[in-house]
Amino acid sequence: MFERRRLSADLESVRERHAPDSLVFGADADFETLPPPTAEDLGLLVDSLDPASYPESWVPADAPRPLRRYAGPDFTVGLPGDGTVMWTRQTVPPTVIVKARAEGTPDEFLAFLIAEALVQVGLDVPESFLPFFGDAYPDLDAVIPLDPASVYQIAAALYDGWVGRQTRPIFADWADDFPGLHAAWVDAGDSLRDRVDGLPGAVARGETDFADATELACAAIKHGLDLPAPFAALDTTAYVEYGPEYAVRWAATTFEKLTETDD
Repeated sequence: MFERRRLSADLESVRERHAPDSLVFGADADFETLPPPTAEDLGLLVDSLDPASYPESWVPADAPRPLRRYAGPDFTVGLPGDGTVMWTRQTVPPTVIVKARAEGTPDEFLAFLIAEALVQVGLDVPESFLPFFGDAYPDLDAVIPLDPASVYQIAAALYDGWVGRQTRPIFADWADDFPGLHAAWVDAGDSLRDRVDGLPGAVARGETDFADATELACAAIKHGLDLPAPFAALDTTAYVEYGPEYAVRWAATTFEKLTETDD
């Protein structure tokens, strides 16, 4: 299932700089969440496993099943929406996993995704949005008047935006040391620019729902794009500092205003 992945010189330098004790593996299959028997295969390749579980009170009763399973006592790795490259600290040392869906991804962009994962490991941020929100996740669920899947999507996006606000200055400083990775970061941002600029109109016309809009806007944070309201309030040092509390307050205020507009 897993095989140690050979890294380019630039990626090896990023690993040494940000996550020197980490390992990078390729997976021979695609996945959203690895079931326990497959996840435990990682134990053959690392020093030890350190499975995480989270309090039941953090997960609303109607939350999507993958989130409930992830929070439970079984050893699982990954959540839907993690993307082509994911990482975990449930192994010792931490591991970065490149999924099989990476086949066909342009080399430059895939290299950036791996570098991004290594940087995130080095930042010591929570592994996913659930430990990021912790006992505030039910509060977020309570202030978002949407279905559980949309709440999940918005929560994952808000976490990504919070992490992206912290990784952005690191990527911006790579122009000299890692010009190829820096160029891939810039190109990825440029590919989002028109969609972000047109986001208010797309939402107003019903072409994009609010969960998708939040996901797009939060993805743009790590690229330093100008965000329209209400998402611009997430691209702030206050969000980095106050994290879940800020996110819940932002969601509550945003949906109150949306409700007033609809009325």
